[in-house]
Formats: sequence, structure tokens, C-alpha cells
Amino acid sequence: MLVTLNEILAKAEEGNYAVGAFNCPTLEAVRAVTEAAEELQVPIILSHAEVHNELVPIEIMGPILVDFAKRASVPVAVHLDHGTNIEIVKTAIDLGFSSVMIDASHMSYEDNIRTVKEVVEYAHQHNVSVEAELGVMTSSGIGGEETQGAELAASGEASDYYTDPLIAKDFVEKTETDALAASFGTVHGIYMSEPKLDFDRLQAISDNIQRPVVMHGGSGLSTDDYLKAINNGVRKINYYSYAAKAGAQAVKEYINAHENLFYHDLTTAAKEAIKEDVKRAMEIFLNTKK
Repeated sequence: MLVTLNEILAKAEEGNYAVGAFNCPTLEAVRAVTEAAEELQVPIILSHAEVHNELVPIEIMGPILVDFAKRASVPVAVHLDHGTNIEIVKTAIDLGFSSVMIDASHMSYEDNIRTVKEVVEYAHQHNVSVEAELGVMTSSGIGGEETQGAELAASGEASDYYTDPLIAKDFVEKTETDALAASFGTVHGIYMSEPKLDFDRLQAISDNIQRPVVMHGGSGLSTDDYLKAINNGVRKINYYSYAAKAGAQAVKEYINAHENLFYHDLTTAAKEAIKEDVKRAMEIFLNTKK
């Protein structure tokens, strides 16, 4: 069933768990994520990242995501990930998305606020939830969706780019965004070294904003890190790179093991591997034992 991000995350707050947001740039990914969620009977967020328009345009993938959400036996939000402007946000809403992210974090603080306020006003008129971002989310450079390199994440100055809890409070009050993507040590893509997450900062952000905190770069963390993040206020976890890697590895193994190859067999192998990977992630996100 198609629901808003607010509906899903409100229940996550009550139950002290997180909901996985899975970018789905292929039909195999959509099927894998939906099947995994239905087998486990857990809520999910099906996402389309603006950067993936190069793989498949939102005009093609968007209606597919919405259709899968409506047919699902579990609550599903359909979400625009890292939208960069009001035009792509409006397109997503017109296509039936129930949630949008406007990422104006690269702008000045004042312009970020102005842009998010504009999106919030428009989205809320259409009963669509909004996620905004404050701070810098770096990319490992492998499988990442952003342009920053791994040098920042590995440097001693990385914390200078993390989300400030006091500024986060001001930001949320002025924009009225429904959820906030915060930077506290995760990176997009494949981790090249063990991540060092600032959980004290995360807890302060959560306490100050009184809104669901979103963790980007959610793939590749340890179970312990996931649980600490959830118990410190994270309610939405973006997960993509390691699932995509699992699908690619399954295709590689299938090719090595078979002489006669057909493309449809490769897609099946990829789908099953992605399904098993996201299934493990979903199970962890629900396990909030301290």
C-alpha cells in the first residue's frame, strides 16, 4: 500500500526501529526489495535517485515504483532521493511519489532554507512528505552518488563538515521539513576504511530537531553501528551500494559457472542476490536491542 514517509517514520519512532530506503534503478531491484519486504512483512521506502536518471529516467521508473507500492501487502513510501531543484520535485509529485528529498546542502545556509521552504510548501499541499539535508555527505568514489572524494571522509577535518546540532534545530524550525538527512560520519558508496561515526552528535541532532533523522551512506556498516544509530534517533536508512554490488557479484559468478548464457538468466541471478542482501539489512533495521 502506498503511504507517505511521515506515516512510515511515525511508526518507526514509536517502535524505535529504522525503515530502509532502497534506490531502485532497475526492475530487478524493485522486485527484489518488494519481495523481501513482503516476505518479512516490514515497511519499506522505494527510492529513485535523481542521479539515476542517466540509467533510467524518472518518467519511466517512477510509475513502476508507484505501481509496486500500491500493489504491495506492506506499507511503502515512494521517494525521490537527492532531488536538486523544484522542477524534479514537482515531476516526482506529479508521478505519484509520496515523499521527496530536496538536497540544497551545497548552497549557502540561507539559500538552503529558502529552497527547502519552497519545496515544503508545495509538497505539503499535495500531502507529500519532505526530507532535506544539512551538512556534507561525502562519497567514497566507488559506487557513490556524489562528487566529493574519500579524502574528506578520511581527513581529520571531516568533522568540520558534519551537521551542527544547534544549527539543525534552527534549520528545521525555519523550514518545517519532515525529516533531516544529517552528516555524522557515513559516506556514500563502498567504505574504503572502517567508518567512524559520531553518535554523540547524532543524539544531539535528534534531541534538538524532534524529527526523524535520515542516515545516508547506510550500506556497509556493522550491525552494532546500525543499532547504535537507530537508538540515537535514525529512522530512515538509505541503502544501495552493497546491494548493487551483491547483484553484480552474482552475475559474475553465474557467467563463470555457465557456458551457454542468456541475458534473462543474469537478471534473475542479480535479483535473487539483491533480495538476500536487502533482506539481511531489513532484519537488522528492525532489531533494536540495546
